[in-house]
Amino acid sequence: MQSTQAPETTDDTPMQIVAPDGRRVTSERNAPYRARLAGLDDDDLRGFYRDMMLVRRFDTEATALQRQGELALYAPLLGQEAAQIGSGRALSPQDMAFPSYREHGVAYTRGVELPHLLQLFRGVDHGGWDSEAHRFHLYTLVIGSHTLHATGYAMGVQRDGLVGTGDTTQDTAVIAYFGDGATSQGDVSEALGFAAVNNAPVVLFCQNNQWAISVPTSKQSRVPLYRRGHGFGVPSVRVDGNDVLACYAATTEALERARTGGGPTFIEAVTYRMGAHTTSDDPTRYRTSAEEDYWRDRDPIDRLRILLRTEGLWDDEAEAALAVEADALGERVRTYVRGLGRPAASSMFDHVYATENSLVTEDRTWFADYEASFTDQGGAR
Repeated sequence: MQSTQAPETTDDTPMQIVAPDGRRVTSERNAPYRARLAGLDDDDLRGFYRDMMLVRRFDTEATALQRQGELALYAPLLGQEAAQIGSGRALSPQDMAFPSYREHGVAYTRGVELPHLLQLFRGVDHGGWDSEAHRFHLYTLVIGSHTLHATGYAMGVQRDGLVGTGDTTQDTAVIAYFGDGATSQGDVSEALGFAAVNNAPVVLFCQNNQWAISVPTSKQSRVPLYRRGHGFGVPSVRVDGNDVLACYAATTEALERARTGGGPTFIEAVTYRMGAHTTSDDPTRYRTSAEEDYWRDRDPIDRLRILLRTEGLWDDEAEAALAVEADALGERVRTYVRGLGRPAASSMFDHVYATENSLVTEDRTWFADYEASFTDQGGAR
């Protein structure tokens, strides 16, 4: 087993394994993390690239569907593919993830059918997947609140004896995803405090995409966000969030620490939201094209493509085959969304509680009678 101690650092420069120009970065600092990649083979690297390309295509299709009026709203992940695919692929099957509302790439790594994510954004239901089956909780729109849910869940896992047993098929970690804006919420500070003093097996994964809607990170914190973890006694690391291998390595280490009883970790993945906050947002009102160009040159997909081609692991034929696969995904997304029917109004009463509740039953009956009253008067609903 490799060390579960987070490498000490006072260097605020994000840990990097692949530079924006596709070169591998070799340094004393990233040596413990490079060791975490020893188990990856060429197919794994190609898999990371394929994952990011397909998730980006899904993102493009979903954005277009919203513009066509097929979705009420959509939260793009454009630019954050490496942070999500890298960290998501580090999870074991038994681990549990708590997302916010933009973690489409993580959902993909947990086996959620990408088109099903759009049921929420079309308003059909509160989520299109079985959270327990996929070990991926439903999206949370309340900023930061789910970091407390994740920490509480981790404490439950700990008390169920699913941490530090040495059985790698049983030992369980929990991960919570949130953005830089959520770190300004009290919930995240409370989650860090509870996680620290209870040694909870949780990884708090912050995707610092630079903007909390229209407020830059510089207006939220005077120090890099990862340093907040230090104040709570939580091992913390800052990684290049556009470097899929750095994200994979850092998350692998943090999850192992959690599963083996080493407690929580705070990860700040420095990335950039290249698109809008949501489709209701206009980022041209608060940021410059020069800034967007700077980050576009650091596209997470481009750098892995360059690495693969440089090392002879990717060619035009493979790119063309992947493009065909992406086109098929796009068609499947469009067909699925346009085929979604309108749910029964009474479905709002489903799943309020895990078991039948008399008050909910009473409300459902009243609502059914109310709806029927329009029909009795000769009208149609």
